[in-house]
Amino acid sequence: MSSRGKKIFLAITIIVPMIIYCYIYYKPIIQNAPFRKKDFVSMEYKWGIKDTLENHYNSATGEYQYVNGADSVIKKKIFLKSDDILYMHGKANEIGLWNFPDTIGKKSEKSMTVPRYDLLFKYKEKTKHVVIYGDFDGNPKLLDAAVQMRKVIDQTLLQAEKRSAK
Repeated sequence: MSSRGKKIFLAITIIVPMIIYCYIYYKPIIQNAPFRKKDFVSMEYKWGIKDTLENHYNSATGEYQYVNGADSVIKKKIFLKSDDILYMHGKANEIGLWNFPDTIGKKSEKSMTVPRYDLLFKYKEKTKHVVIYGDFDGNPKLLDAAVQMRKVIDQTLLQAEKRSAK
């Protein structure tokens, strides 16, 4: 067999089937990804001490309520831009929010000052709800990722609040 014939045979028997296999295997995975940016519906973020989550934000309604340093309840209407949503969605993918357990930490009665954060991302077909307790003593990497996601949301809301004040 000639050198050219060997190359054609190699391409037909190994390379072409591998390309077909990759296409067949990965196409449904990419198409059926449950948390796609284009399927994003809304995001809810609540935080507070124990079960009292007096601070909250809902991206669908734009309702933003928080207690400031002087213990005054501040209510505002703040809507996120599509860039903000894209940024948070990208960070959630990067951090691995979709692989988080539903509860990080545990509800305990030992301290009345333990913060709790409640994240809810709604998509057309799926929803991801994560509750983060401040007294988490498990895997430090998971806690770091959860804190990083919380900071991303806090920063995004702060930027949106600054924009709306102008």
